[in-house]
Amino acid sequence: MQALAPEEHFIESEPYYEATGDEIAIFEAAYQNKLPILLKGPTGCGKTRFMEYMAWRLKRPLITVSCHDDLTASDLVGRFLVKGGETVWVDGPLARSVRAGAICYLDEIVEARKDTMVVIHPLADDRRVLPMEKLGILLEANADFCLAISYNPGYQSVLKDLKQSTRQRFVALEFDYPSMELERKIVVHESAVDADLAENLVKFAHMTRNLKGSGLEEGASTRLLVHAAKLIVSGVAPIAACRSAIAQAITDDAEMLAAIQELSSSLF
Repeated sequence: MQALAPEEHFIESEPYYEATGDEIAIFEAAYQNKLPILLKGPTGCGKTRFMEYMAWRLKRPLITVSCHDDLTASDLVGRFLVKGGETVWVDGPLARSVRAGAICYLDEIVEARKDTMVVIHPLADDRRVLPMEKLGILLEANADFCLAISYNPGYQSVLKDLKQSTRQRFVALEFDYPSMELERKIVVHESAVDADLAENLVKFAHMTRNLKGSGLEEGASTRLLVHAAKLIVSGVAPIAACRSAIAQAITDDAEMLAAIQELSSSLF
């Protein structure tokens, strides 16, 4: 069996995270009671950083899986592979987490194929077992194991929404972009940009977020603001930084790009 290498998954240094509510206390209570956790919120608002922070805080290894259309149950659980002329079983990231008592974070879970849901359901209720059909066993979760998933409810289509049979197994935490003051603080901390420039970047982000549903699927995330701020610190002009790190990242529509460019020109 392939073992988890703990030193590769423990987070040694405290990740920078600014709480926006009681999410830390709720996560800790859920973890203590062996309850799985669902993170809901727009892309780039801090869900992954929160998971890194909680793994550090709880002193547990973190294994993150970025879900996509081709992700199968076998990718998560494991499969037989031929190595050196022998057929050996290799655990997938979910099985490694279950055995080692790690936190397994399935990011954007609805992007994965439907058969993955069948696999996680027994882990997300009182059974806390992982069916390993190819081995013919039910793998009981280590007492320290934690299952966490995330998705963006504002972005997903009806066909890719999270079913009630799945979501009602989880303790849900809703994330959103932080307040303007807190977001400015985050941008300054993450990029070392001037506070006044950070404030204008945050104002710019709110302008783009107001366009959601009116030509934009998503406005500028906190992550994109940090990207733009880092470019500015490296000597890129603010308008050019906003164009490359924000506008071009959130849309390809020529008219919308022009409109967003006007917004940035009004601030910088």
